[in-house]
Formats: sequence, structure tokens, C-alpha cells
Amino acid sequence: MKLADHKATLSFSNGAPSMELPVYAGTIGPNVIDIRKLYGQTGMFTYDPGFLSTASCQSAITYIDGDKGELLYRGYPIEQIATQCDYLDTCYLLLNGELPNEPERNGFHKLILNHTMVNEQMQFFLRGFRRDAHPMAVLTGLVGALSAFYHDSTDINNPEHRRIAAIRLIAKMPTLVAMAYKYGVGQPYMYPRNDLSYAGNFLRMMFGTPCEDYVVNPVLERALDRIFILHADHEQNASTSTVRLCGSSGTNPFAAIAAGVACLWGPAHGGANEACLNMLEDIQAKGGVAKVGEFMNQVKDKNSGVKLMGFGHRVYKNYDPRAKMMQETCNEVLGELGLENDPLFKLAKELEKIALEDDYFVQRKLYPNVDFYSGIVQRAIGIPVKLFTGIFALARTVGWIAQLNEMIGDPEYKIGRPRQLFTGSTRRDVPTLGQR
Repeated sequence: MKLADHKATLSFSNGAPSMELPVYAGTIGPNVIDIRKLYGQTGMFTYDPGFLSTASCQSAITYIDGDKGELLYRGYPIEQIATQCDYLDTCYLLLNGELPNEPERNGFHKLILNHTMVNEQMQFFLRGFRRDAHPMAVLTGLVGALSAFYHDSTDINNPEHRRIAAIRLIAKMPTLVAMAYKYGVGQPYMYPRNDLSYAGNFLRMMFGTPCEDYVVNPVLERALDRIFILHADHEQNASTSTVRLCGSSGTNPFAAIAAGVACLWGPAHGGANEACLNMLEDIQAKGGVAKVGEFMNQVKDKNSGVKLMGFGHRVYKNYDPRAKMMQETCNEVLGELGLENDPLFKLAKELEKIALEDDYFVQRKLYPNVDFYSGIVQRAIGIPVKLFTGIFALARTVGWIAQLNEMIGDPEYKIGRPRQLFTGSTRRDVPTLGQR
């Protein structure tokens, strides 16, 4: 972080003395005004609901330019990462700052794939949940419980503990997600296999049974790996900020990641692709493709209360760069599985066509986003809608860990403590019971 060649001056219309504030420049992106001394010098705080205009930290991991539709992992464009690397290469990059060379790559892949098993007692812990529990409720509990099973790596201030916890979390998340799924459908758990890829192993644990050998389809394997890559990190979003805030108290890494899982569950965040598929199924139930035009007209009517899920993005004011990659994968998967004529997918394609051609959506830049395509891909693979957010959590785990490690290593990091604008009652005395 370096000082810019200018400062900001804050002046007040009530005659109070003005104040000079330092301005810092990042390597790319907007400059920031340093307001850390504002309260001490003026007795005032800034007011920024949702922290939409506030940089809570400095970070060198992920950069987003929403206007350009650009996403960089450690400086590398997401389009290049998604076509030239696999998910574990991406994990290595996010954790270490550089892509691995061949020996580093081989060592890291082997390290992760050799730690995919979980403590056998985890399955007894699972039995305490109802069979129909939402997978995210189960996953929140399982990830938080890891600290009870692996308490030799729970000191967040110990770099070696954090390294071990990172390997365990990345390696074991696919196993936990698959266990949550198998428990819900009443099938036996499938133990992980060290000879399969990260994505291939997950597919087998999800859809294999002891009855017969499961053969991994390479097209589905690549598709799932790409979903993991595209969701691996996304700067200071709600769940990442939650992990940082939780970790700032000094809690253990497993608890901090469990907090991220819980935050991701929200329909406005990780639940967006689940909400998108629910929307498609709702249109399908009301008449399918024949009702798409009517549905889109309702979306245009502000008084209808009908929302278009899976289109547009809070950060990307242009095209979501992840969406183009996911669109290619979507077409590959549907072609591989012969699902181009599936009614729900035909409906999705019709929605996509209207959104890309209709002036109302084009002018507002309501393009299909990554959630739209990833939801379609996951449904085609056979992943139930309720598990979509669990897949997202699995993929985002490495981003959360990288951000957490960066925060702990930042000499300026402090326990998070947002301020407030108090609008409640002023001081008053408690009346006696008869006066209330």
C-alpha cells in the first residue's frame, strides 16, 4: 500500500476545522481515502450501510473490475485460469501467490488427494441430523465439527496449524458434501479414492454405490472442475468478509470457515443458483416455454413483484466473465448427456435468448450470470438443487482460507468492530411497575 500523490480534504459547513486525509493507491483499481483517524480528530464516524464504499482491508489475492467484466486471481485472468489450469492448480495459486511448477504441482495434488478421508466418527455425528435436513444445515455443522476431530490444527496464529487446516479443509470438503448428500438419500457413504482427480473423486463419492464400479465421465469431470475454479474466490464478498471478521477474533480456522458456509447459504449470495433453478421449475410448472414471454413481461412490470434470477450481477455492470466460460461448459454437458431437448433446459435457453436480444434487458445489462449456467450444469449432472450451495461452499473454501491467512499475516489487522449510527431512545429512567 503506497501513498498517492495527493490527499483528500474534508471540510465542514458548521465552521469546524477541515481535516486532511491520506489517499492510498493500489496496483490497479480505485484509490482509497484513509479515515482511520477521523473519529479521533472529529468525533464522527462514516456511515456506509453494507460497506459498499469501504475497503475493510488490503488484499493481493483477487481483483474485480465490474465495469470491464474482469476477474483476476493473483493477476491472472479467470478465462486463462479456467482453460489452462485445474482446480488444485488454482488452489495452489490462491494460497501461495504463484502457479506451481511441475514438481510443486505433483506434490500439492498428491498432498490434497491423500487427505480426503474424514474421521470415521463423523458419520456417527451425521446420524444426529434428520434425513430431510437441508444439506447446508448439515454442512455448517460438519465443517464446524472438524475442529473437534482435528484439534491439533486449531491455533489460527500458528502458521503451521493454518497450513495443515488449509490442506484438511480443501481435501475433506468434497467428502463432507458427498456424505451430506448420501445421508439425505439413504445410500451408503463412498470412501474417497486417491487415484482419481479432485473432481472425479467427488463425482464417484456422490453418484457411485458399492453395487458396481463407477466410471468417471471426463466431460462431467471437466465441467465440475471448472465450476470449482470459477467459484474459488471473489474478493471481499459477504461470506469472505464473514470469514475474515470471524477469524479476526482469533477463533480456529474450521470455525471461521463454518461461518462462511453459513453466510453463503443466503439466497442473495450462494443460494442464487438454487433460486434460479427454482424459478425455471416454477415457469415449467406453469406451462414451460409457452409461458416464457408472459414471464418476461411480468419481470419488466415493476409492480408484479416477479424477479428474474440468474441474470445481472451486483458487482459486474457488464458481462460476468465467468458466465461465458460456464456457458461453454453448459453446452458441452448438455450435448454429452443428450439433454438439449430436455424441457427445462429448452426453457432456460429461451430465457437466455430473450435476455440477450430484448432491448429492456440489454440496456440494463441483465446478462445471464455464472449462477444461471452453473445451476443448469449441476442439474444436468444429477446434483439436486438443494445441494448447489454446498458445491459453491466446497469451491469457495480455498478462497476463504487464502483470505483468512492474508488477514492474519497483515500487521494492520485488528478484530473487526463496525460502528453504528444510533437512532434509539436517549437515556431514560426505568419506571416502577405501576407506572408502565
